[in-house]
This record gives sequence, structure tokens and C-alpha cells, in this order.
Amino acid sequence: MTDLDDGRSVMLPGSVAMPLVGFGTWQLRGSRAYEAVRRALTAGYRHLDTATMYGNEAEVGRAVRDSVDRREVFITTKLPPGRAGQEERTIAESLRALGTDYVDLWLVHWPPRSGALLRTWDAFRQVRDQGLTRTIGVSNYGTAELDRLIDASGEAPAVNQIRWAPSLHDPKRLAAHRERGIVLEGYSPFKSSDLRDPVLTRIAEAHGVTTAQVVLRWHLEHGIPVIPKSQTPERITANLDVFGFELTADEVAAIDGLSRI
Repeated sequence: MTDLDDGRSVMLPGSVAMPLVGFGTWQLRGSRAYEAVRRALTAGYRHLDTATMYGNEAEVGRAVRDSVDRREVFITTKLPPGRAGQEERTIAESLRALGTDYVDLWLVHWPPRSGALLRTWDAFRQVRDQGLTRTIGVSNYGTAELDRLIDASGEAPAVNQIRWAPSLHDPKRLAAHRERGIVLEGYSPFKSSDLRDPVLTRIAEAHGVTTAQVVLRWHLEHGIPVIPKSQTPERITANLDVFGFELTADEVAAIDGLSRI
């Protein structure tokens, strides 16, 4: 489930192709969210990441309707942990806000309290089987929590979306996901990165790109989907423009070496 489909996407269970570079919408609200998503879609993004907690599902959905055919866009949204036990109601509200009959990926945003962990996963599987989401996963889960879901249900989440950056690179954690057939998806790629780091600046100069683009390309070299966020038009475009160059094995190793794990 980590085989690349066309070099720009990763295949999830059910032959669901998730684009490797998505557009994050955390902290974007109202007209700012709408305009940023429209810019992203115009720039070529076909993967949008939102969440009930973000309060912008309606703006994301409106931007999609005003820009492209819904079927061209991979949409992720997430269940707040406090809504455990209200899965059907929450997905219905999300679909109504987004203006769509389904989402492509529905995630449990954070692990709910221990007693609700397995019940929530069972409810997610039921929602998936109803056709309201094409595939299901989790966010911010540790390996032990992933194993609890697998042991209880016999089914691994398609995705675990966690904070990831060169400084957080953890080969053992990445390998643990792949051993379980789970795609590790990274968020906040720049928040934990020093974009002025000499390693990144040297590699960026060698390729004629920005250090932010190097960080994103590093994710792709590891086969890790990533969802950068920006509301600046130039950066929105640049963050998607990471398929025209590749990092050498030595460059990837040098960036891996920035890990503080």
C-alpha cells in the first residue's frame, strides 16, 4: 500500500489513489480559506486536507464546487476526539458542509479516550461500508494504538497522519507503519524545520529551488505524502512544484541526519 501509482500518488486500500502533495487548511477560516483553496486548485493541487475542528469545511467545499469537478479532488476530513460516539452524525454534518456525497479519506483526528478507541474504529468501518468515505484512517496515533486497532478488528488504518519533518525523522517509526501496511502522512512540514539550515540551503542551491521545496521533496523521496499549508499565492504554487527535481541518496541521507529523534 505504499507503491507509487504514477510517481505523484500513493495507493490506499480499495485502489484509492491519494496524491502525494496535498493542501493543508489548518488555521484558514472564512474568505481566507476559500481563496487559498481556490488558488491551490488553480495551481494544480488535487488533494485537500480539512477537519471538523478547523471550521472551514463549507469554504473548502465551496471552493471545490467553484473550481473543478468534485471527482478530480481527493478530500480528507477528520472526526474530533470529543465526537467519539457521534460518528454518523459528524460525517453527515461534514458531508453537508462540504457539499459532497462522500469524502475520500476520513480520519480520527486524535485518539479518543481509551475506552472509545476501538468503538470509534468500528464505527469508522461501518461508515466506510456505507459508502460515505472511500477509505479510513487515523491521525496522531502511536504504534501501540495502531496495534490495538489491528488486533481488535483485523484491519489496519489506511493512513496515520502525524507531524513529520527532517528534525522528526524516525526510521523505526516509518518502518513500523510500513510493516503494518499503513501509509504515514506528514503534516506541518515547515513548523519543525529550520529553513535556513546550511544542509538545506546547500541542497537547495544545488538544485535551484527553495529550502521549503527541498523539505517537501525529501518527504517524497521517502514515499511520505505531505500536506503543506500557505495562503501566499507564490508559496502555494512553489509547494506543488517539487516533481521536476530529485534528491541524490547522499542528499537524502544528509537531510535524514537533521533528525533530533
